[in-house]
Amino acid sequence: MVREEIIKFVIVGMINTIFYYILYSLFIYMNFEYYLAVIFATILGVLFSFKTFSKLVFNNTDNTLILKFLLVYGFNIMLNIFIIKTYVYFYNDNLYIAGLIATTLVAINSFILNKFYVFRRVI
Repeated sequence: MVREEIIKFVIVGMINTIFYYILYSLFIYMNFEYYLAVIFATILGVLFSFKTFSKLVFNNTDNTLILKFLLVYGFNIMLNIFIIKTYVYFYNDNLYIAGLIATTLVAINSFILNKFYVFRRVI
């Protein structure tokens, strides 16, 4: 069961990333300033991610969980920045490697928090 959820989580995560990038690109094409494109694509992307993760990965349709999802999302942003900053400070200035490590660790953390905090099943 968990293995299947992990596979779904990775696939849906890729779909969510593509969705975000399409929105970002569309806003840029519509002559939005890049920072507005990021803001609007992120807002719509997070809402889309909530729906896809909840329904396709965790088989949950409770929209009231959006606040927990947003808390996890915000925490993961801070964790991502912290990991990158820490790696660069202690090891080197390679932001690409730091970003790859941070992305991997944050994705694992995201799965755990979404499964056991946001979309946990109460028996």
